[in-house]
Amino acid sequence: MSKTTYKRIMLKLSGEVFSGDQDFGINKPTLDKVAKQILEVSKQKIEVVVVVGGGNIWRYRDTKDSGIERTASDAMGMLATIMNSVALQSALEALGAQTRVLSAIDVPQLVEPFIKRRAERHLEKGRIVICSGGTGNPYFTTDSAAALRALELNCDVLLKATNVDGIYDCDPRKNPKAKMYEELTYTEAIEKHLAVMDQAAFSLCEDKKLPIVVFNFFKDALLLKAAKGEKVGTLVHE
Repeated sequence: MSKTTYKRIMLKLSGEVFSGDQDFGINKPTLDKVAKQILEVSKQKIEVVVVVGGGNIWRYRDTKDSGIERTASDAMGMLATIMNSVALQSALEALGAQTRVLSAIDVPQLVEPFIKRRAERHLEKGRIVICSGGTGNPYFTTDSAAALRALELNCDVLLKATNVDGIYDCDPRKNPKAKMYEELTYTEAIEKHLAVMDQAAFSLCEDKKLPIVVFNFFKDALLLKAAKGEKVGTLVHE
């Protein structure tokens, strides 16, 4: 992949990123570090769209024993993404950034509804756009939401931030001999059932040939390097 600074990026953050070394909730120092990295990219005149998960607060697969029915549980997870998005907006604006939170769920007292043209206007004005509420539907992950919004908003790349260096053939935290892939095709990622993103997200990106870069968000400056098209993590492409 040649080194080319992208014009518009989609950054997918898991909710767990915000919890830091906590098991639950939002860790303020960690939130501030996340905001600083995002602002650093925005200052390079790169348009930034962010999709945030809600796993630090509520996620169905972690709460199956709660007895809460799946669609209700997914709705709670979508609300958790709005909470995280509003927190990120606050942290970014404390640093002087211009931001807007748009949601697939109508919560007008807190956030704007997601409307494609409105989101594009915000980006053109240099604002960081945070897309919350998932897709607005149960049974879809925020990975799928990130792929969907990236395609709708004509992003040049989907940057998937994780706590490992890239995509491995097995969990590197459990197997020290795990092999990291430098590059994969969409078909390989789908056929190998690699759990870093869900199959629907891979398929959406494959359909429109949107490259995916999976990288370690917790290593300094890697987000900026990825946004500039430098080789980091694992690239998934044609």
